[in-house]
Amino acid sequence: MTPAARIETAIQLLTEIMDTPRPADAIASLFFKNRRYIGAKDRAAVAGQAYGVLRRWARLSWWIEKVGAPVTPRTLVIADLMLSQGKTPESIENNFAGGRFSPPPMSDAEWKLAKALETRTLAHPKQPDPVKVEVPDWAAEPLQRAFGDRFLAEMGAMLGEAPLDLRVNPVKGTREEAIAQLAAAGIEAKPTALSPVGLRLEGRAPIMALQAYKDGLIEIQDEGSQLVAFLTDAQPGMQVVDFCAGAGGKTLAIAAMMENRGRVVAADVLAGRLTRAKERFRRAGLHNIETRPLANERDPWVKRHKLRFDRVVVDAPCTGTGTWRRNPDSRWRPLGPGLSELEGLQASILESAARLVRPGGRLVYATCSLLPEENERQVEGFLARHPDFTLLPVPEAWPANWGAPPVKDVMLRLTPLRHDTDGFFAAVMVRKDDGSAPVAEGEGEAEEAGEA
Repeated sequence: MTPAARIETAIQLLTEIMDTPRPADAIASLFFKNRRYIGAKDRAAVAGQAYGVLRRWARLSWWIEKVGAPVTPRTLVIADLMLSQGKTPESIENNFAGGRFSPPPMSDAEWKLAKALETRTLAHPKQPDPVKVEVPDWAAEPLQRAFGDRFLAEMGAMLGEAPLDLRVNPVKGTREEAIAQLAAAGIEAKPTALSPVGLRLEGRAPIMALQAYKDGLIEIQDEGSQLVAFLTDAQPGMQVVDFCAGAGGKTLAIAAMMENRGRVVAADVLAGRLTRAKERFRRAGLHNIETRPLANERDPWVKRHKLRFDRVVVDAPCTGTGTWRRNPDSRWRPLGPGLSELEGLQASILESAARLVRPGGRLVYATCSLLPEENERQVEGFLARHPDFTLLPVPEAWPANWGAPPVKDVMLRLTPLRHDTDGFFAAVMVRKDDGSAPVAEGEGEAEEAGEA
């Protein structure tokens, strides 16, 4: 592709992302699937241009609005070419020459924008702090309150791309064996700093095409997500529920910790995701997992199985503020419920899932959010309502046979700045063992008909 064709294709991709209420990675995948004639290098260049705009959206928009132009896919790309790539107005005009594969010629307003930005840089002292670090209005106040004078540093660490982390499946092999297999494929991998089964790659690689992936030795999973699974300290023979299992990443990690013994129930309200996760379970060689579609968080299945599980994991739906490095579009295009609605949903899910925990069992609450409203406040509210649960500090929850705990805090709080992981939160709560016996299976089923 010519440079002009790449620019036009990036504008088309950005337009689809802005107009389609789906995650940008799914839109991009379908976009390129429908354009198989685009080669690998051109795909990378086009995606890099489009995602670069998403990562610099607030600053680019600030400049465009300052000049008085409308914010559109074309003006965003023009501004990005000027401010991030150092192009001249004349070189941009040459690429916007019209023709079959080139962008249509620049309008007078677009030319004025390019000329106005000719001597500018992306950053400007007058940009508000949230603009400087690409924080949307809806999240600015809670994040500023959460981080205080660390706000700019913490959010600045989220401007770049996330690293590519892998989790080694101990049922299939060791971390050293995985490193050797990756090296044989020409891929350098190093042990992660916090997860005892994690690997971090230098650069990008086609992981799903590797034999180590096809054989189930490795899975793609951020290091922070791996740590959440370890906080269950799930042992062989236990009964475990992953209550919001999604695509099954934590389910896989927990089942592997249990050495294929015991029972892991992957539950979710999205049955389609559970169906797709089954292939991951088979590839990993894990046979102690079953799936359980739920109608909602208060599905009758929960009442029938109250007090029956040693471990219950609630990876609650959240704003995803901790994953902005991976999903920069989610800053500007929230596709699910807003923060206030999510807070109510998280509390409801936690309340219902807690019924499954047996006396002495653990309830692990986690999010990929940096907002206290979704994290500490939820845990504090739950504990205030449930004196039969107590908080277990991370160092005590961490399994002794997997090395030193990653942090010394009571609750797990990970950020890209301090830990070079996605933003994650987790808290471990234990139901007091007062001698209560689990409800009989038949008793729960008899009550189902009257459940609200």
